[in-house]
Amino acid sequence: MSIVRSLLRRSPVQARRRALVKTVLYRVFMVCITVAVAWLVTGSTGDALSIGLATNLLKTVTYYGYERVWDHVSWGV
Repeated sequence: MSIVRSLLRRSPVQARRRALVKTVLYRVFMVCITVAVAWLVTGSTGDALSIGLATNLLKTVTYYGYERVWDHVSWGV
């Protein structure tokens, strides 16, 4: 248990604003890729946009949380 505490005790390295900007820019890039692949598969622009936006909205929130958790882990730094 003390190992886990020591790994999580580290203070954040990057500001929340930086993590948020990184997240948004990365997800915009991923939306473009997802929409392109969905369009190639479905042949429908509307379906491709729906798939791309829905999946990437969920992934954006998940990625931001994941980044924030890892910012408190000192392992490997």
